[in-house]
Amino acid sequence: MELSEHSNVILLKEIAELLNEETDMERMLTGAIRKLLDGSNFETAWIFFIDGEGKHRLMAQANLPSALKEDDCRHLQKGGCWCVKRYHDGDLEKASNIIACQRIENSIAEKTGDHGNITHHATVPLQSGTERFGLLNIAAPDRERFSTDELALLESVAFQIGSAIKRIGLTKQEQELALVTERNRLARDLHDSVNQLLFSVTLTARGGVEMSEEPAIRETFSDIQHLTQEALNEMRALIWQLRPKGLESGLLEGIKGYAEMLGLELETKVNGVIQLPSRIEETLFRIAQEALNNIRKHAGTDRGQLFLSVTQTDVLLVLKDEGRGFVMDEKLYIPSIGMLSMKERAKSEGGTVEWSSAMDKGTEILVRIPY
Repeated sequence: MELSEHSNVILLKEIAELLNEETDMERMLTGAIRKLLDGSNFETAWIFFIDGEGKHRLMAQANLPSALKEDDCRHLQKGGCWCVKRYHDGDLEKASNIIACQRIENSIAEKTGDHGNITHHATVPLQSGTERFGLLNIAAPDRERFSTDELALLESVAFQIGSAIKRIGLTKQEQELALVTERNRLARDLHDSVNQLLFSVTLTARGGVEMSEEPAIRETFSDIQHLTQEALNEMRALIWQLRPKGLESGLLEGIKGYAEMLGLELETKVNGVIQLPSRIEETLFRIAQEALNNIRKHAGTDRGQLFLSVTQTDVLLVLKDEGRGFVMDEKLYIPSIGMLSMKERAKSEGGTVEWSSAMDKGTEILVRIPY
């Protein structure tokens, strides 16, 4: 049954209102395709984001049959297919009927669930101007082809979704820029006020040591000088974390610069070309900062080794020291706030952090993040 033009106009208006109101990417995409299914003859839908190398990621899905939902949408998550390949090759420019779908065929062949009589799907690229993001796929039971009007509706919805993806991306960039600006302002304030005050206290305490003749007073001034110097070092490290100097020259230079600021000697080895998205670089930098802080504070050594390996699918960072180490008993051991922070940072990018340590055997931290 074909939907009337009036019904399509109402549906597109409702989808546009939803897209304009939502700011969370996954909720926005899921809400849009659910609204599309509710107001059309399509019965299931899913969205792929596709990067420049043709690697796809399932971003949203609605009303999938059990065969496609099986094992966390395994058939949609893994492997290749005709529509993603044509998209990556630049051959898919408008809504099209897909004659055969390798993912659906595999799910049917394995007989792991009910495929709901879905054997084919239509696809349309998601884009805004010349910027492309991925694919919107739709299907319905016992349908091998969709009409020209249905494909036109699909293109209109894809245009709306592409524009919304662009809007959310620009908003996120503005938020990140505002965050960097605030970090820089706070770093300047700390440097110009608290940092200078601590430096003044250090000089005053040193003068007290030199001018006093009483041993007890000299010792007190010496303690004050030592504690203030420690606080000054902590403040400089904090300023570095707020505004990392050297990161603009690359991830490796940023980490080496931070190690030098802490007074650590860091041996480095790199495998592969370091060309990572900025968010991945900052995540790795923040994790390395925390790991280097732990070496300075707890390892009892001023030397470390950094290994950085970049492959086509992920980046691996290993930071080792030969210090005093610690006991890794999962039943007794409670992670520090810093270690929890490292795990959360890696997890936010779909990655992992693992530790290997033993008393007097040093510590090794392994970070793996896909990109």
